[in-house]
Amino acid sequence: MLVFSIFTYLEEIMSKDSKIWARTSDVSLISYLGTLGILLFTPFMVFYFYVAVMSFGGSLWEPAALMMSGKMTLGEFWTLCPSLSGTAFLIFGVWFLLQVCFYYLPDILHAFLPNYVGGNCLGAVTPAGNQLRYNINGLQAWCLSHLLFLMATALLGWFSASIIFDNWGGLLWVVNIVGYAVAIFAFVKAYYFPSHPQDRKFSGNFLYDFYMGIELNPRIGQFDFKLFFNGRPGIVAWTLINISFAAAQYNLYGYVTNSMILVNFLHALYVVYFFWNEAWYLRTIDIHHDHFGWMLAWGDCVWLPYMYTLQGFYLVMNPVQLSLPFTLFVLAFGLLGYFIFHSANRQKDLFRKSDGEYRILGKPASFLEVSYSAADGKERRTKLLTSGWWGMARHSNYTGDLILSLAYSLACGFEHVLPYFYFFFLGTLLIHRCIRDEDRCRKKYGEGWNEYCRQVPYRLIPGIF
Repeated sequence: MLVFSIFTYLEEIMSKDSKIWARTSDVSLISYLGTLGILLFTPFMVFYFYVAVMSFGGSLWEPAALMMSGKMTLGEFWTLCPSLSGTAFLIFGVWFLLQVCFYYLPDILHAFLPNYVGGNCLGAVTPAGNQLRYNINGLQAWCLSHLLFLMATALLGWFSASIIFDNWGGLLWVVNIVGYAVAIFAFVKAYYFPSHPQDRKFSGNFLYDFYMGIELNPRIGQFDFKLFFNGRPGIVAWTLINISFAAAQYNLYGYVTNSMILVNFLHALYVVYFFWNEAWYLRTIDIHHDHFGWMLAWGDCVWLPYMYTLQGFYLVMNPVQLSLPFTLFVLAFGLLGYFIFHSANRQKDLFRKSDGEYRILGKPASFLEVSYSAADGKERRTKLLTSGWWGMARHSNYTGDLILSLAYSLACGFEHVLPYFYFFFLGTLLIHRCIRDEDRCRKKYGEGWNEYCRQVPYRLIPGIF
């Protein structure tokens, strides 16, 4: 995940002496050092943010300043880190098994109801020509998970709704163990029993391949590692984590702040949208191009649930009650971002499905037809949308995503920079992804892409960038 802000895009080329897709003949020193730095630094970073919230009121500077001045040693900082617990293992184990069961729910229903089709759909064609079938049921998994959680807490009283926050520190250790275990397994599997050998990528550098991943779509039977870990259990848990944070805030202070409600609502809006459009997600960079290594395995297990939920975590320990005018402003700003994000994606999706026979604001959509050479050597043609949001900027959906992410942060006030980390991280990620995606398109479409950029000159913000 963080690698997108450090590495330049590495073009996929065919190995001269094999049919296995290769990344590059070697890895540059900068890429190697960047990989090593991320592998060593980001796990510590997550623990650092945890300590900053729990022990320093959300200040990112104070613990670093104490250590740099010699007033606190690294050993003393370590004593502030959470401890591993059996309860955390039990919670995660039950959660993980539940998500696996939900993942297989379409197959289970089909066994008892032969006419049941479920969310069966095809993914994009891979570089080696494979087109995999997926059972899309993330929205059902999300609904069932929340229903069971609310029943267990509100109706049956089996545990407190704050159970996730109460074990947040112990769970941090558990997800790190699971993330590394999955990454190591995926790395070994890629060498000894790959699902689709010709869709592997090798760089010749052990560390870089471990980080970036070798297999494009590692599977065991119909269990797809990338779809499962990208979509569950982390994203399903995202809104449950926020609910638990709200419950913890209530337990601590006897009330839930309007800022916590805002964060819960805006995050839920994004998560439900993701699952509502899960079939569309199969055509994104995450599924179509990224290989499954430590970046996705550890990132989905640790980085996503811990760094994407920082606003709610911060508000548990730092309750912020916003004024009514500012609350309405943040809500409107977030809804604006969501509207741009949603409508931009919808415009492109409907344009593709209609093969260009689509109207935007009552007018026929304008587009540029470009050509490219497929893997079989044949020339193909496709259409690039140049009207609606896509006539304003080449990545308008990212613009909406950034506005929405800024709204999450604004809901936390202005006392500390920590709640704004997700916005800055996502901005870096998406800007680099713009550059990486456009580099790929330029190589694919040639002069056709250059003409498209002349017609739509801005990437994210019309008139600025």
